[in-house]
Amino acid sequence: MNGPAESHDDGYERPGGRARIPGPRAAADDLDPRHAPPVPEPLSVVSPPPPSHAVLKSLLGAWALAACSAEETQAVEDHLTECAPCAEEALRLRDAVGLLHPEENLDLKPLLRSRVLEDCLGKRPARIPVPVWANPYDTETARLDALLQDFGDSEWHTPVRLKWFEDERRMTHRTTVAGVIGHLLTVDGMVATALGLDDPLGKEAPEGGGTTARTEHFWNASEYPATRKVREPWREQGHTLVRTVSFAGRGVAELAVDYGGFALPLGDAFLERAFECWVHASDIAEAVDYPYEPPSGPHLHRMIDLAARQLPGALARRRRAGLAAPARGLVAAGAPGRTLHLEIEGAGGGGWDIALDSPGAVPSAERTVAEIALDGAEFCQLAAGHISPEEAAAGQHGDREAIRDVLFAAASLSRL
Repeated sequence: MNGPAESHDDGYERPGGRARIPGPRAAADDLDPRHAPPVPEPLSVVSPPPPSHAVLKSLLGAWALAACSAEETQAVEDHLTECAPCAEEALRLRDAVGLLHPEENLDLKPLLRSRVLEDCLGKRPARIPVPVWANPYDTETARLDALLQDFGDSEWHTPVRLKWFEDERRMTHRTTVAGVIGHLLTVDGMVATALGLDDPLGKEAPEGGGTTARTEHFWNASEYPATRKVREPWREQGHTLVRTVSFAGRGVAELAVDYGGFALPLGDAFLERAFECWVHASDIAEAVDYPYEPPSGPHLHRMIDLAARQLPGALARRRRAGLAAPARGLVAAGAPGRTLHLEIEGAGGGGWDIALDSPGAVPSAERTVAEIALDGAEFCQLAAGHISPEEAAAGQHGDREAIRDVLFAAASLSRL
């Protein structure tokens, strides 16, 4: 049990008792200044001296690398507003740090680059725009360059197998990533020489040589395999080609580009080079086990259109070589003739009517004897020689002979 509460004058309860309300005297004593505790004097805060010029100058490197603390950063930036020599040194260091940063990965979706450029040009149109027919080449070379920029030395020597059709045989050649870029460099050089630019093969370029002769010359010109050093001349040549045709004005698209055995107008040559750049970029990506998207729909449509327009000529060449069935009935140039309808599905797709009996004949819906339906990507693989005509999953209707001839003609568009 608790005992009686101990009595104290402060009026508060103690263990075992109850509180007593303080009387008037206690309250008066509390207010008496003689009984108040002494008030401590406020402490004076002594600020540390600012860092010296020498200390702040020694921090400029860390500041440029964003490695300073918040206090150090503030001190350095305050100092830069007052000290011109340190401000100049800070700018030089910051620029140097920018050069040390690795290139950012440009592995973007195919449409993103076009969208960004379209948005920029919508705000400020280019004074010297890139021709529409050169846009696919500009885009595909940029995409391939973005794929290559992160490659180490070993990846440049990764084996790549090139595939194409010759007559009715599947051909292959084993090279490396660097060898593929060298191949693109030498064939792009045929477009460069048509524009009066330097040939990347120089004076040693084979006279009248086609794509195969030029490529083999490049591969055999050195005792050692090509290395990553081939990227820079290939990229610079591509930029020069786009810049040259952009400044050339109207009419340049009709300039003939000699491929050795056949020629293409410059506008079509740029589309052909864009197509091959994409095909070989896919070969490289497959070799290094990296995903690679097809071109954007509008660009893919232009490439498919170029291949479709070449099919009548390819059919005629195969007939002369005895590889296709004879024409059923020759017609005068400009007259309607037998027709095959080619329907390409998916992105970049559309419909094309192919004259069967003569390159000069006019396709006619009334004289359509066969139809083929193909996926866009699969048609491009066929035209690139990556799949055989027998492997193409084509929807077919009508004249079987005409269908076979057109599928083999599409495969014959491929080459090294």
